[in-house]
Amino acid sequence: MEQEFTTAQKYVLAKKRVEKIKGFYTHLTIYCFVIPIIIFANLKFEPHFHWFWFSLLGWGIGVIVHWLSVFGFNLLGFGKNWEDRKIKK
Repeated sequence: MEQEFTTAQKYVLAKKRVEKIKGFYTHLTIYCFVIPIIIFANLKFEPHFHWFWFSLLGWGIGVIVHWLSVFGFNLLGFGKNWEDRKIKK
């Protein structure tokens, strides 16, 4: 069963894709600005215990997962390809 998309449907899909990409880059930009502030605060006020690693790694994993979901890389079989196969069935 082939599904043909009209121009309006293609526009809506493209608009959603752009919003997802924009959301990812916003997330990445905030990460890049906030993590140095967290590192500075930790090293300034509590230099003996480096707790900034928890924020850096935890939030970094979140950014990586967001990147994977936006750009459709197949993680454990659940990605854009999986969705496309199910739609075609």
